[in-house]
Amino acid sequence: MPLRTCTVTFTDVRGIRHGVDVQAESLFEAAVLALQILRKDGWVEQIGPSTKLEVEVREPCTKHTVTMLQVQRWLDGAAPGPNERVKKDRLKGMLGMLR
Repeated sequence: MPLRTCTVTFTDVRGIRHGVDVQAESLFEAAVLALQILRKDGWVEQIGPSTKLEVEVREPCTKHTVTMLQVQRWLDGAAPGPNERVKKDRLKGMLGMLR
C-alpha cells in the first residue's frame, strides 16, 4: 500500500484537542506513529485504552475513529503474511516503548 498523509487527533480529558500529521500505509500504522509523536510531546496527558483517535486521510480525504483498544487488538491479531507480521511487530514495539 502506498504511504498516505494522515492527520491523527484526539481530545484529552480536559477537552483539549491534540493532533499530528504522519505518513502511513494503514489506519492502524497511522495511529501508532501518531501516538509515538504525541506521547513525546510534554503537552499531552495520559492516553488510555478508550481514547478515541480520529484518523483523517488526505488524498482522497477520509476520516476514521479508532480506540486504543482496537489498535492493540489489531496489533495482537493474526497477520495474513510475513510482511504484515514484521510490520505489526515493529509497530507493537514502538507502542510498547511508549507505555
